[in-house]
Amino acid sequence: MKTKVRFIKMYSFAIICFLFISAITSQAQELANVRRAPIISPEIGEKMVIFRISAPKAKLVRLYGSWMKSSDSSTNMMKDSVGTWSVSVPRPASELYTYHFIVDGMTVNDVNNIFLQRDGVRYLSVLLVPGKTTTNYFEANQRGNLKKVWYDSPTIGSNRHMYVYTPYGYETSNQNYPVLYLLHGGGGDEDAWSTMGRAVQILDNLIEKKLAVPMICVMPNGNPGQKAAKTLLMDEKIYDRNDPAFQNLYINSIVKDIIPYVEKNYRAIPNADSRAVAGLSMGGAHTISVTNEFPGTFNYICPLSIGVRTITPEFESKLQGVKKAGYKLYWFACGSDDFLWEMAKTTEAALTKNGIGHTFFVSPGGHTWANWRIYLNTFGQLLFK
Repeated sequence: MKTKVRFIKMYSFAIICFLFISAITSQAQELANVRRAPIISPEIGEKMVIFRISAPKAKLVRLYGSWMKSSDSSTNMMKDSVGTWSVSVPRPASELYTYHFIVDGMTVNDVNNIFLQRDGVRYLSVLLVPGKTTTNYFEANQRGNLKKVWYDSPTIGSNRHMYVYTPYGYETSNQNYPVLYLLHGGGGDEDAWSTMGRAVQILDNLIEKKLAVPMICVMPNGNPGQKAAKTLLMDEKIYDRNDPAFQNLYINSIVKDIIPYVEKNYRAIPNADSRAVAGLSMGGAHTISVTNEFPGTFNYICPLSIGVRTITPEFESKLQGVKKAGYKLYWFACGSDDFLWEMAKTTEAALTKNGIGHTFFVSPGGHTWANWRIYLNTFGQLLFK
């Protein structure tokens, strides 16, 4: 009888141990499954956007997004039981934004988001919110090609790098195309317009919708001391910016090196009616300079977010040269909150004074890619018509 009781007790203990171990194993498995579950970030909903980052040992994690009112703004995130931090924020207006996390004071990108863009020497996580503004920032159904091209620049004295976009159907047609020379701003390079400006997607969409004429788009590197973007790790030359020879070095290269290369190697229509030049900030200054120094080379002129501080007789004489040579479109744009707004207004007044018929496109906002993408989306529909 005692043996039977002892057996029952041992059996009961074994059952209890089995159930306990099973429960622990089940909980461990559930925890492992939670940990193995992919982290989705950002998760864009109809009204909210959720951001997530795994940082089990962090004490404080915050989110900063370019849609926030100032660079000092950021939002605290909450930590769950497995060390994933998250925060839900109201869905911003349709636009392309950048953001990062601040983990115990350290700025980090969203490792769960493969959508990054390079801004000079830094990479930024991207939030692309669908809507009216960003319709043409997504991939079109009919897509052209973007090629990275090396060309010789005797003017600058080096073999240099640029991007060339050809529209959908270019490779299979015998058609000749007009060309837009699209110039980046200070701190940028040949990659800027295609990466941050979404130039390829904008042109693809405009062309597919028949809102824009099919065109080639050339995006050079506007830094004479660089053979290519810094990511290619090539040596650079330092120029004295006060040297008069430096002032027009790049714009001379546009006319003497880049245009001849493009018109020799692509089915580009080789006349002023089929050439447009546009640029933002520093590239806007290059746009004004290249058309002032080489009037009659481009019949479509689009300086963006730029201006001259003082209108000199020499500058006005150059504008008269542009007027005399003739052009089809002078489209000038700036944001009303741009730090160059006063200079832009001064330049616009000089255009008016000198009889340069033009459009002055004023947008809200400042010196930002949000404006420059809108500008390309707008003037791109006016070219070569």
